[in-house]
Amino acid sequence: MTRSFPDFSRGILYRLYERRLRRELDASDLPQHVAMIIDGNRRWAKQLGYASAVHGHRAGAIKVQEFLEWCDDLGIGTVTLYLLSSDNLTNRSGPELGELVDIIADLAQQLSHFREWRVQHVGSRAGLPGSLVVALTEAAERTHANTGLHVNLAVGYGGRTEIIDAMRSIVAAHHAEGRGLEELSERLTPELIGEHLYTGGQPDPDLVIRTSGEQRLSDFMLWQAAYSEFYFVEALGPDLRPVDFLRALRDYATRHRRFGG
Repeated sequence: MTRSFPDFSRGILYRLYERRLRRELDASDLPQHVAMIIDGNRRWAKQLGYASAVHGHRAGAIKVQEFLEWCDDLGIGTVTLYLLSSDNLTNRSGPELGELVDIIADLAQQLSHFREWRVQHVGSRAGLPGSLVVALTEAAERTHANTGLHVNLAVGYGGRTEIIDAMRSIVAAHHAEGRGLEELSERLTPELIGEHLYTGGQPDPDLVIRTSGEQRLSDFMLWQAAYSEFYFVEALGPDLRPVDFLRALRDYATRHRRFGG
């Protein structure tokens, strides 16, 4: 009994603190697009003594859905999740990559049946296993008409590749119209390039969050995050708590966004 009492007390204090943070938030100050790099799954598994990183990836997938619910309940309109980079496709070992692919495919299917969320794959299909492409495509088609939270799953994603693909798309469309290079140079604008990104037509992220204490973008939304605010959380991905997210939102609300100024 004496051991459980402190834990019980901490639980009460935690819930009170979470409620206070929620009361302090003003809906008008919340970001409308949050991008999240849920990092630290492998370290989480290692710290708990698991022999395989797959346990961390599974815990991370569970946290992803929790995080999306937190965002949806607060009225945030768009969330982009960095789940599998194009570099991961070549840098991860065969067994771990296979397990991670299955976890992401299952996650996409689960999200496509949850609430009225719209699920979209952002990234390249090049190098992705066929089963994952099918799962992502089916999830997108199933939820295309949904009007709830817009969930971008960044899978097989690389920011540099995205910009290259956007430029190729612009050049191909320009060539199909029978226009010359001089006209193309005159037409190129940030707005035109933005329209041809994987996230074309969506607002850029207001806030980019990364877990595990790492402070880098890792080739994530290089173009879209040009004027984003950044927040880094020490907690490993599966350990992310609502209060961690609420603190990020509180911090975001206090910042003066300059948009290049």
